[in-house]
Amino acid sequence: MKQYGIPGKLIVVEGIDGSGKSTQLRLLEKWLRFNGMDVFLTEWNSSDLVKSITSKGKKKANLTPTTFSLLHATDFADRFERNIMPLLRAGYFVLADRYIYTAYSRDVTRGCSPAWVRKVYDFALKPDIAFYFRVPIDVSVERILAGRPKLKYYEAGMDMDLSRDIYESYRIFQSRIIHQYELMREREGFAVIDATLGIKEQQKIMRDIVKEKLAGGVPGEEVE
Repeated sequence: MKQYGIPGKLIVVEGIDGSGKSTQLRLLEKWLRFNGMDVFLTEWNSSDLVKSITSKGKKKANLTPTTFSLLHATDFADRFERNIMPLLRAGYFVLADRYIYTAYSRDVTRGCSPAWVRKVYDFALKPDIAFYFRVPIDVSVERILAGRPKLKYYEAGMDMDLSRDIYESYRIFQSRIIHQYELMREREGFAVIDATLGIKEQQKIMRDIVKEKLAGGVPGEEVE
């Protein structure tokens, strides 16, 4: 955040469902807290102001791609103004489980204009580090179905008429999202994590990258 004159650090994780990004972010949070850092974790689609409205729309299964995109943008804007920016100004490590890149990948996959989506989110700050957890679609599907065998309508992209079979629709939809992430990878400067590695190995890579890129503002010792 130095380029904005803000003392805090913004670290985000991105990737498709089943990539393990949330687990890794929480491990990073514990490590930073253990070493005396002030940390705040924020999640996608978690604003109390918008969450209930989004939930109602999803239940009725009548959200258009544009409406879906604008609801998530409103949620993000509320969290950005109320939580993310104030805490960054206060010197916190703000950890975001999904950031604007989720909108770039999902909304474009649903048919929204890439230029339009980016314009909607042009108020957002570029993070200090954006981790992208790269995982093969088969591994992702296996992990998701092992944890909760029933897929949700929008999660599986059923609104896009990709397939009448919800599992096949999920596979196609998530594969297209992966494609969008890959298109962004170099342009956005993602720190790519091989999400098929062991949990400890992934976490060590994350910590090493945080230390290297944010030297002086992060703990120097290794915590198991």
